[in-house]
Amino acid sequence: MPGPGAVPEAVPGEGPGGPAPDLLARARLLVAPELSASLVRELERIAGRGAEQLGAGGAADGPLLTADGPLLCVGAVLPDALRTERLLWFHSVNAGTDPLLAAGPWPAGALLTRSVGRMGERIAQYVLGWVLAECQAVPEYVAQHARAEWRRLPTELVAGQTALVYGTGRIGGAVAGLLRSCGVRTVGVGRTARTGAPPAGFDRVIGAEEDPDAEAEELAGARWVVAALPLTGATEGFFGAGRFAAMRGATFVNVGRGATVDPVALEGALRGGGVRRAVLDVLPEEPAAPGDPVWRLPRTVITSHSAGITADEDVAQDFAACWEAVAAGRRPELAVNTGRGY
Repeated sequence: MPGPGAVPEAVPGEGPGGPAPDLLARARLLVAPELSASLVRELERIAGRGAEQLGAGGAADGPLLTADGPLLCVGAVLPDALRTERLLWFHSVNAGTDPLLAAGPWPAGALLTRSVGRMGERIAQYVLGWVLAECQAVPEYVAQHARAEWRRLPTELVAGQTALVYGTGRIGGAVAGLLRSCGVRTVGVGRTARTGAPPAGFDRVIGAEEDPDAEAEELAGARWVVAALPLTGATEGFFGAGRFAAMRGATFVNVGRGATVDPVALEGALRGGGVRRAVLDVLPEEPAAPGDPVWRLPRTVITSHSAGITADEDVAQDFAACWEAVAAGRRPELAVNTGRGY
């Protein structure tokens, strides 16, 4: 750790600001064909220039490649032909940018920003919905209804129980804050523990790398374990046999990335009872085919990567905020560290 007043070492993929204002003024605005006409008009208004549409599937045609000028692109996929030094800035319409970074080397110096909008709020309500449904025995009552069976079932209160939330950024913080408002004790797990008071929404934050014993203790006492991690080299397969073995009947909810979970280890924990049930909004391979074994996991509900949808207004709002920051020479809050992957 650098001492007081020391200049921090540069982090690969993270620059001090964004594109130079003069380059931004000359940049051509390219948009993906799947963007709605109303969203494109709003992007044009924010950028103060007309938009040029990429080809089907995000392909870049000849005229786009031969014309001069730096490029500003908005979409979900960056065509290989645009992964050049001409790319000034790419704004992703999605919050997760791991597919963009995994598709090929990121152009040196190109800014990458993402759309989050009200995703944290949506995902937090998704998690709370399943938490409350479980405590009120909703799945069991639905099953009883289908059998025309009248039987009183035990229920439980959420207050005083513990939720372990992996990921302490925007989404994890939103999840923790909403659960905490219902009286749930919220413990965040990050790469490293933060000094000072815990971030808003958390009663405690621990570092998985620094204090594995504290993590194991919290896993053993957690009623819910919520995964809200991005997918990076460090988080792939993060939830494996070791972490699942430490759980003592927790419900596992994944709203992050499917590949952060070892599916074989999860199945073993479900069948062994260490994991009470699982709610999976994300899977390693999406969409899951009808014959995929994931559909046969016991006590598991799979939803269609729908917990945190991104609406047009989210994209426009976040693009506008990024544009304002870049135009003022600041690094946008929604900029992605392409070296770390989030």
